[in-house]
Amino acid sequence: MNRDRFWIELEKVHAEAERFCRRLSATREDGDDLYQEALLRAHSKYDGLNNRSAFRPWFYRLIINHFKNRRRGAWWRHLVSLTSELEESLPGADPSGKHWADRQLTKAFAAVTPEERALVTLHEIEGWTIPELATLYKKPTGTIKARLSRARAKMRKALLQGFEQTEEPIATNTKLVEAPICVVTKPESK
Repeated sequence: MNRDRFWIELEKVHAEAERFCRRLSATREDGDDLYQEALLRAHSKYDGLNNRSAFRPWFYRLIINHFKNRRRGAWWRHLVSLTSELEESLPGADPSGKHWADRQLTKAFAAVTPEERALVTLHEIEGWTIPELATLYKKPTGTIKARLSRARAKMRKALLQGFEQTEEPIATNTKLVEAPICVVTKPESK
């Protein structure tokens, strides 16, 4: 096994993949755990990679598969989401700004499968193009577009149902229905 070649390939995607794991897992700690576990799997399976130029999509596929497997585990089924009353009563719960946006994104992502969450995160947040996603998933671009559209529709529906349940007015000029669900700004560099 050419271990040096593995580390050279990993260095090209390390920061991007680590950031993706954190976004996919929603917390820094869980994301770092996901990244480390995927890294160990990739290192042990690197010899099986026939096309070394396909390292990036192969590594991301390992991350996504591991994320899906973690979500399928029995411990995950026992978790219960907070009701809106409990969520509002938490200390530091701020219904405006970042906290509100984080809760809305959590609600939206709860409506989709781990596979769809990964697809939306890669496209909307990480900036992967449709052809790159088609290569990663080994599907035609039309299939990727359809899956993205279905995932966005599920997320949109979950958000709209949340507004209906809380009877919060939806401003007509926000274009919630037409806009992409995930909007993330990069932190300013110091």
